Amino acid sequence: MTHSVAGRSVVVTGASRGIGKGIARVFAEAGARVAVLSRHREEAETAAAQIGGGAIGVSADVTDEASLSTAAGAIVAAFGGVDVLCANAGIFPQAKIEEMTGAEWDEVLGTNLKGSFLSVRAFLPALKVSDQGRIVLTSSITGPVTGYPGWTHYGASKAGQLGFMRTACIELAKYGITVNAVMPGNIRTEGLADLGPEYEASMAASVPLKRLGSVEDIGYAALFFASREAGYVTGQTIIVDGGQILPESLEALSSA
Repeated sequence: MTHSVAGRSVVVTGASRGIGKGIARVFAEAGARVAVLSRHREEAETAAAQIGGGAIGVSADVTDEASLSTAAGAIVAAFGGVDVLCANAGIFPQAKIEEMTGAEWDEVLGTNLKGSFLSVRAFLPALKVSDQGRIVLTSSITGPVTGYPGWTHYGASKAGQLGFMRTACIELAKYGITVNAVMPGNIRTEGLADLGPEYEASMAASVPLKRLGSVEDIGYAALFFASREAGYVTGQTIIVDGGQILPESLEALSSA
């Protein structure tokens, strides 16, 4: 599977850290040419240097059409095209409904949901001429499957991505482009370490595998969707959560 992405041009939005950086690293290790997109050029270039494999850093704001258009042009010029878009950029500030402002709602939906749409549209001309056009969305179990207090806006945006995917895959099928989504559960990222080992242990307690996922776990799922072998898979999701959504309660885990 990994051989079929070697030499392919891959764009990962929101890739200067966290899950996005993990996705970018997995693709680079598989031999792909990777463009790391971040709002801040310095962070994008630093992440690209750390990832290695000829990765490049490009600045782009997924909420800004002009910014994405400029980034798309620069990447096509550098790589000669784009074969895979991993629309990963997202934010997740917490705010409960009673305290949330309309502006806070719009910011999350604008980045996570509209940002996915704008990213797809910006790179679509390049994807259309690829013989292995792939779009992979980073959704979540939160929203499509589960809920969590303070994340109504985040959950709505992640569920919305799946609605977007199911029609986008039909519209873009005529170009041979597939559109799929990865749905992460609790994943260990840089920020989690700041919360301490007790917090991580409490999160892992609700996962049957008794550990949090790694950013590479999400990257491997994205790699499958981007492969030539997955060319007949479109409009589908993969939940990567260590079984997190399966138990009815913590008691179900303790009784196993």
